[in-house]
Amino acid sequence: MKIALIAHDSKKDSLVEFAIAYKEILSQHELYATGTTGRRIIEEAGLSVTCFRSGPLGGDQQMGAMIATNDMDMVFFFRDPLTAQPHEPDCTALIRLCDVYNIPLATNMGTAEILLKGLQEGFVDWRLIQERKSSN
Repeated sequence: MKIALIAHDSKKDSLVEFAIAYKEILSQHELYATGTTGRRIIEEAGLSVTCFRSGPLGGDQQMGAMIATNDMDMVFFFRDPLTAQPHEPDCTALIRLCDVYNIPLATNMGTAEILLKGLQEGFVDWRLIQERKSSN
């Protein structure tokens, strides 16, 4: 599965801690992240991550492009709901695309843990079936 890892500045520590805690599960998948978040996960969690641009510099849109082409299976986007973001339209568009293309999305630690445990148990295997359908 291809998994996106994105975090607003005030949530980066939480996402890195999440990646460290679930390193064993995450290491079995292809990970993609926006700029600083990806570099921190590589350095602090020791995971292999394909890094895109920083969110405000187009990273959110790069993720959105993968979602729109059915090339992303799950998104962890730890958002800061209490701080205005200069690239808020991009964040909103990314969330909208997850809804349009039925991509599982976690915007906080609680939901992220449930999604990852579900992934581990095979509860999102329907993405693999969908992927096979698309390639035929």
